[in-house]
Amino acid sequence: MFPIGDDNSSRRTVPLVTYALLALNILFFFVELSGGDAFIEQWAFVPSRFLANPGGDFVTLLTSMFMHAGWVHLIGNMLYLWIFGDNVEDRFGHIKFLAFYLLCGLAATFAQLVFSMDSSIPNLGASGAIAGVLGAYILLFPQGKVKVLMGRSVVPMPALVVIGLWIVLQLFSGMGSIASTAQTGGVAYMAHIGGFIAGFVLTFVLRGSQKALTAR
Repeated sequence: MFPIGDDNSSRRTVPLVTYALLALNILFFFVELSGGDAFIEQWAFVPSRFLANPGGDFVTLLTSMFMHAGWVHLIGNMLYLWIFGDNVEDRFGHIKFLAFYLLCGLAATFAQLVFSMDSSIPNLGASGAIAGVLGAYILLFPQGKVKVLMGRSVVPMPALVVIGLWIVLQLFSGMGSIASTAQTGGVAYMAHIGGFIAGFVLTFVLRGSQKALTAR
């Protein structure tokens, strides 16, 4: 069972930000592969290092959300961003969607930080930001359908089921949002939860502001 797309018949705009995020994540991953462990150590988010020097390590809050732990992690995240991100961007608009995506990623990182302040394991991945996108999609398109490849057939399935598959994928990717070089990493559950909750809250705020502007 492999998701390949959703219904974009009601989409009104070209998802420029989604395409740019896809390209940036893929490009950054190839740079990460060429840079190896040294690149990961420098640009991933390390909780204990950040708390020791927030100003000097501030940039890793952003760079870490464009890095991935491996091919499965990258492909899974980019597939779900491609399927769901364009619809959310269409509803929010380009600028608001970019701000939404980055804020969800930051919320995910800080949610994980709260529970791993002493950790020296590099944290990386777009999973937190994408969890926010999925949270927004559930609220904006509760009846959404996703085209899924099953064997040789393409069948529509509820988006809620496909989003559940993403959660399973995070578990099977081996690393989720955390990568480790010399230490043992794991799945950053709180990052996923933090990103998902941020997506819900921000969607209520953005959807509310849009309704207020329309009422005027």
